[in-house]
Amino acid sequence: MEQEIRQLYEKKLKELKNNALSCNASIDGEALLNAVESAVFSDDTGDYPLEALAEVADLLKVKLGSRLGPISLLQDPEKSIQEIMVNGPDKIFIEDREGIRETGLTFESREDLEEVIRNIAAAVHREINEMNPILDARLEDGSRVNAVFRNIALDGPVLTIRRFSSERVTMKQLIEYHTLTEACADYLQELVRCGYNIFISGGTSSGKTTFLNALADAIPQHERVIVIEDSRELFLPQISNLVQMECHNANAMGKGKIGMDMLIRASLRMRPDRIIVGEVRGGEVADMLQAFNTGHDGSLSTGHGNSVHGMLRRLEAMYRMAVQIPMDAVRAQIVEGIDVLVHLGRMYDGRRRVLEVQELIDQTEGGYVLNSLFSVTGQGELVRTGSLVHQDKAMRRERSYADKL
Repeated sequence: MEQEIRQLYEKKLKELKNNALSCNASIDGEALLNAVESAVFSDDTGDYPLEALAEVADLLKVKLGSRLGPISLLQDPEKSIQEIMVNGPDKIFIEDREGIRETGLTFESREDLEEVIRNIAAAVHREINEMNPILDARLEDGSRVNAVFRNIALDGPVLTIRRFSSERVTMKQLIEYHTLTEACADYLQELVRCGYNIFISGGTSSGKTTFLNALADAIPQHERVIVIEDSRELFLPQISNLVQMECHNANAMGKGKIGMDMLIRASLRMRPDRIIVGEVRGGEVADMLQAFNTGHDGSLSTGHGNSVHGMLRRLEAMYRMAVQIPMDAVRAQIVEGIDVLVHLGRMYDGRRRVLEVQELIDQTEGGYVLNSLFSVTGQGELVRTGSLVHQDKAMRRERSYADKL
């Protein structure tokens, strides 16, 4: 009897979902469940005991009543879960303050996981299937979603959800978390106010975006700031004259793609005082450096790198993905565009820390001339080296704060 009710629920659910998807409608889990129950009870289903109906309904609320399936059980009022990683139907991991661990939750089948992924895609008006097997999207709550379909994921579909805290982390909090010292925070904030172009590097999940968001608090409130990101992650409520732009992926027909390089070029016509570019990953580095080199002092950006030297090499490689010019010319653009590099790393205990702050002074035949401002000692303490910022660069700044450095 219970099996008959379950089959009827699943049949009606599938019909309603197919109808919603065919008209590109948004699927709300609770509303969908109510619609299924109404459809079931409108049929001649027989005289089933109320206990059996209630038990089946509870099961279906977990399995079918949410767009995220069993992932919906990962309720997190304190917003401590940073990442949800689904490696096929029977492996669901999370990352929180304690690190990465397996949850023990599972999908009943690969098809159930695929349905969840399709529902997520439909909710943001996107499509994922064997012809379009990769999904990159942002949910309404700001979470970033990546999904890979079964034809390229060998052990079943893969779903990764990066969740972001609704609360902005301030520089004061980063000091409390021992991400950096108060002396380093004060110095970097002064550099921002003085209009130094700062590039933040670090590995995956090292806290680059969080650090950039906190550092941007030092931008004077009267300035006009243009923010360009792949997916919106930065929130700058203190800036009233603010423009935020986000990249746009192509539709199912391959049309309508708006890349970061296009947005950077468009921003130059918006009369910005500063430009903040979210994480750079490719040829848009050339446009970013051109923007940094055209009088927009105090601009900020981030990128993946294992160290300051490693980040500089990656910037060279990414620049040449867009423009094939001699390496000396590439390095000259990097030196002219970036004044200071801040490198963050993730420690063995999961804490994120500033590991070095270097001023980029000049280029040489084999690389770059760097001036170390802050570094980590053998005891793991972040200390000021005693070096001052290069005077030639400080003198070229026309900001009234420059003499404080």
